[in-house]
Amino acid sequence: MTAVQYVCAKVGLVTGQGLAGVIRKYRSLWVLVPVVLTLVVANAVNAGVDVGAVGDALHQFSPVPTPLLSIGVALVLLALQIFGSYQLIARTFKWLTLSLFAYVATAYFAHPDWHAVLQGTFRPDIHFNREFLATLVAILGTTISPYLFFWQASQEVEEKKLLGRRGVWKRGCSDQELEYRAWDVNAGMLVSNLVMYFIILASAATLHGTEHADVNTADDLAKALEPVAGRWSDVVLTVGLVGSGFLAVPVLTTSAAYAVCEAFGWKHGLDTKLREAPQFYGVIIASTLLGTAINFAGVSPVRALFWASVLNGLLAPPLMVLVMLLADDPAVMGKRANRGLVRWLGWIATGLMAAAAVGLVVTSVGG
Repeated sequence: MTAVQYVCAKVGLVTGQGLAGVIRKYRSLWVLVPVVLTLVVANAVNAGVDVGAVGDALHQFSPVPTPLLSIGVALVLLALQIFGSYQLIARTFKWLTLSLFAYVATAYFAHPDWHAVLQGTFRPDIHFNREFLATLVAILGTTISPYLFFWQASQEVEEKKLLGRRGVWKRGCSDQELEYRAWDVNAGMLVSNLVMYFIILASAATLHGTEHADVNTADDLAKALEPVAGRWSDVVLTVGLVGSGFLAVPVLTTSAAYAVCEAFGWKHGLDTKLREAPQFYGVIIASTLLGTAINFAGVSPVRALFWASVLNGLLAPPLMVLVMLLADDPAVMGKRANRGLVRWLGWIATGLMAAAAVGLVVTSVGG
C-alpha cells in the first residue's frame, strides 16, 4: 500500500499533473475513459453510503429520519468543498483523523482474548472460497483504492500550487521533496493500517459470535456496542462513523472530479471558484447527490459499502498495472523513473491484488 501511494505521489510531483492527465497524455483517452467512468460510479456509491452511515449515526440523537439527515450531511460536505479552500479542507482532515481513534478505544474496552488476537493476526485462517475471497477483495479494495491513486497525485499538484509553482515550474522535483513525501506517505499509511487493524479487531470483539453478528444499520451497531461501552455506545459509534464519513466523502467525490476533468482537459482544483471550474464542481455535486439518493432506495448501507469495496478491489489491478508502467517509463518520469525496492513492491502489490480479483471471479463463476 505504501509503495503504491508513494508511486502515485511521485507521478504527481514529477509531472506536475494528476494521474488522469498523465494517462491521457502518455497513453490514450480510450484507455482512460472506461477507468474514469467505473471510478465515478464506484466513488458515488461509496460516498452515498458513507453519507448514509453518518446520517444513520446522527439519527441516534435526533428524531429526524435518516434519509433527511443524510441530505443535510451531504449539503454540509458540499459547502465545505465548494466554498472552502484546499488549505481549509486539509486542516479539517488532519483534525478529523483524531476521531478514528474511537475504534482503537472500542477494541481496547471490548477486552478481547489477546492470545487469540495474536494468533489470528500472525496465523490467519485462509479459505479459497467465494465468501472469503469476496471479503479479501473488499478489504484490499478499501485499502489500496483506485480513488486514492487519483487523489494522491492530484494532492501533490495542489500542494505545488500553494507554493506558487505554476506553469513550467510544476514539472520536476528535488531529492528533498521526494524524501519528504516518502516520510509523509509512510507515516500516513502506518496510521491508516493501524486504524484499519483496530476497526477489524473492534468488529470481531463486539460482533463476532454474538446475536448482533448481522448488522445493517447504525442502530444495529450501537446495540452490539452496548455490552462494551454501555450507555456511551451511541456516542462512540457516532464519533467513529461521523469522523470516517466526513474524511472519506470529500476524497471520494473530489478524486472523481479530478479524474473526469483531467481526462477531458477541464479546469479543476479546490482553490478554484465555482464559476471558474463548473465541470469540476459539477462532478462533485452530482456524485454526492446521486450517491445520497441510494439512501432512499432502502439498501442496507453496510452491504452497499461492502460491495462498493469489492468493486474497487476489482477495478484496482488494471489501474495499478497502468500506474506502474507509467512510473517505470523514463519518457514520463525522466531520471525519476521507478527503480529498486519501490518498483518491486509496487509490482508485487499489483500481482497480489490481481490474484485476489481473479480468484474471486473464478470461484464465483465456477462455484
